[in-house]
Amino acid sequence: MECYIIILESMKISKNMQTALNNQIVLEANASNSYMAMASWCQVTGYDGSASFFYAQSNEEREHMLKIIHYLNNLGIPAVIPATKLPASSFKSLESILKIALNNEQIVTTAIHKMVEIAQKDKDYSTSAFLGWFVNEQVQEETKFETLIQKFDLIGRDKLAINEIDKILASSKSD
Repeated sequence: MECYIIILESMKISKNMQTALNNQIVLEANASNSYMAMASWCQVTGYDGSASFFYAQSNEEREHMLKIIHYLNNLGIPAVIPATKLPASSFKSLESILKIALNNEQIVTTAIHKMVEIAQKDKDYSTSAFLGWFVNEQVQEETKFETLIQKFDLIGRDKLAINEIDKILASSKSD
């Protein structure tokens, strides 16, 4: 029995890290809702491929949120389930949506890097290892949106080009 207690004691995380992880839950929940709003706008605007892409992005962000919730709960720490802010529902263009999405991903990356710094400072090796997946995921996410935004310069911004980019987004949803 003593060994079990020692193991649990060694897996405790600092209050600072708990706060950072709960704040990340908020970011992931807001990102999920933001992508859902983008998907809705795309669907109504006739960008079916983009709508499909952003619905998938919304689900992915929700999965990220659940990873953090499960991590905290598995440590015996109740996760704080947040209220979310109302996302924008009107957008200027498909290109503007992709730029907003890239900016949002950059904000998430910054927050994850700050959590890694906290874990390193706290010598919290378990949380540091857990966060490694998120660090790698963010590299992929930022690269994905940067590449999609480049398509406007490569293909153009006329109606045919945007239709082609919409098709590219449809095929990108599983990346």
